[in-house]
Amino acid sequence: MSQHPGLQQVQRLSLQQTLSPQLQQSLHLLQVPALELNQLVHEELQQNPLLEELPKDEAPRLEGEDGAKASTGDTDFDKEFETLAKLDDDWREDYRRTNTVRRRSAEQEEQRQHFFDSIVQPESLQQHLLSQLDLTGDERKVAEYIIGSINDDGYLPTPIEELSISAGIPLEQLQHALDLVQTFHPVGVGARNLRECLLIQLHRLGMADSIEAKIVSEYLDELGRKHYPEIARLLDLTVDQVQAIADFIATLEPKPGRMFSADQQQYVAADVTVQTDEDGYTILLNDEQIPHLRISDAYKEMMAGSEKTAEVRNYIREKINAGKFLINSIQQRQQTIANIARVIVDRQLEFLDKGIAHLKPLTMAEVAKVVGVHETTVSRAVANKYIQTPQGLFEMRYFFTSGFATASGGTLSNTSVKDQLAQLVARENPNQPFSDQELVAMLNEKGIPIARRTIAKYRGELNILPSNLRRKF
Repeated sequence: MSQHPGLQQVQRLSLQQTLSPQLQQSLHLLQVPALELNQLVHEELQQNPLLEELPKDEAPRLEGEDGAKASTGDTDFDKEFETLAKLDDDWREDYRRTNTVRRRSAEQEEQRQHFFDSIVQPESLQQHLLSQLDLTGDERKVAEYIIGSINDDGYLPTPIEELSISAGIPLEQLQHALDLVQTFHPVGVGARNLRECLLIQLHRLGMADSIEAKIVSEYLDELGRKHYPEIARLLDLTVDQVQAIADFIATLEPKPGRMFSADQQQYVAADVTVQTDEDGYTILLNDEQIPHLRISDAYKEMMAGSEKTAEVRNYIREKINAGKFLINSIQQRQQTIANIARVIVDRQLEFLDKGIAHLKPLTMAEVAKVVGVHETTVSRAVANKYIQTPQGLFEMRYFFTSGFATASGGTLSNTSVKDQLAQLVARENPNQPFSDQELVAMLNEKGIPIARRTIAKYRGELNILPSNLRRKF
């Protein structure tokens, strides 16, 4: 049988591992941050009538609270419920004896509710611009169209001619609306490019006819490349004067809209806090954002009904097992994060005591071996998680870096090397910045063998310019 030369018959043997929905759920719960986990748990509470959330001030700190491993197999159903009810009653009695519930007074509850009612959503750039718009009718609609076309940085990226064609609005009306929007706050909003953005700001400062405006208008590219001697020669200025002008222009805002961006409004809560005590360091899990769950008494009422059909029993069994699995998954998530944090703390004692320069190399494979889980579990567990330390707030992933063998026989994290590189650049003479080869020599003197190409790579990651662009005249 002949075959077309472009076609081939290929036999493939593949082995696929299919994860159960419950295991997929468990892995997802491990990976998400606390705030997202809170949302997922509340969604599950809406879907599972046999789950209920304990108030924060009643949440127990006991292992396996109503969370015994989900039973499998064909255990006698009535006996299973009888055992579950006894465990539930025992737990509740033990909790009543060992915990004092602190309830909020009516006044405290009112103050708390007032606090939540007072929280407002951050204002977006578009909302901020619309609040300054004092127009009506068609003029307002045209201005709103311009505002809606401005991006998060505060720029109008689409040429106004294209907007005119796509919206069917006369070019003159659009230009008039744009001129108006460019007078709004933040200063520089509505510009088509960086040059126009800077010129708008200089105009607002009363510097429309200044030498600064002339340099921005005619020599912005040369300014960005720090060709100060060339600019000085063309404008009959000294290099020092051009340097001073460049320093002033650098104080202007290149992205006027970013003060309203979502990145500027994010608040990060630590998942783990490391505190000092008499014995060293203590790890505290932040579980304030995570609901505490238990199996509700609702199943008892359902079982007390006269109609205990197979369908009802299967439904109740399914919901109880799903609830147990969710409770276990959350507990396992918290325990895994705590175990990983403990390994990080044990490994990074010098960092906790002395700072970033003493950060040790650490891999996820090393942590996985100590904790007794797979490396991918560590990767999921530290994703989107933060740890508060005496040295500041860090992503948990921050502590996983490769390292260098120092001349003294020790090891040093590449993050520490980057930190030392940044410190050297920060202390250099701005008139004579260090070359990459000089930085190599200085780090070698500190016992850190490093190649020049590695220095260049780390400079890029740290957003440090080459020496010729760092030079100030």
